[in-house]
Amino acid sequence: MNDILPDVLARELLLVFCGTAASTASARATAYYANPGNRFWRALHRAGFTPRQFAPEDFRNLLALGIGLTDLCKNSAGNDSDIAFTQGDVVALRDKLIRYQPKIAAFTSKTAWRTFSSQPMSKPAAYGWQTEQIGQTRCFVLPSPSGSARRYWDIAPWQILADAYKRLLGAATAG
Repeated sequence: MNDILPDVLARELLLVFCGTAASTASARATAYYANPGNRFWRALHRAGFTPRQFAPEDFRNLLALGIGLTDLCKNSAGNDSDIAFTQGDVVALRDKLIRYQPKIAAFTSKTAWRTFSSQPMSKPAAYGWQTEQIGQTRCFVLPSPSGSARRYWDIAPWQILADAYKRLLGAATAG
């Protein structure tokens, strides 16, 4: 199986962002969140995760900040509505989260969260902390940074997550 984008994972990261799948622009660029209309990199900087605004090709540099990246579906690219998610995708992501044990798994859309948690798309999902944990990993749902989801955009949940990340980062550097 060929992954469209490589996982950016290491043991005991503070935070892993989990998307649904690579966009066609990201697949072409072989870089996460490469579509110019995607707000991911701007949101990371604006919310305070990164000291400067990274470019998509800088995605591997997030590891130095204790941040990882992965997608639910690793072998398809396109809009969420074009991706045929399988139970295997869910199992593979769950296995990664258990293996790497990040403190937080942040799902970058309600679609990613609902698919991962096997919730029907018709069921309301809230942004923010979820009650489900994967081992010791806490789960958080964010508004999608995709340009096609701009009507749902809200930086506030990203800032709440950034505050939690900064507390974990402070604890990790103090210890």
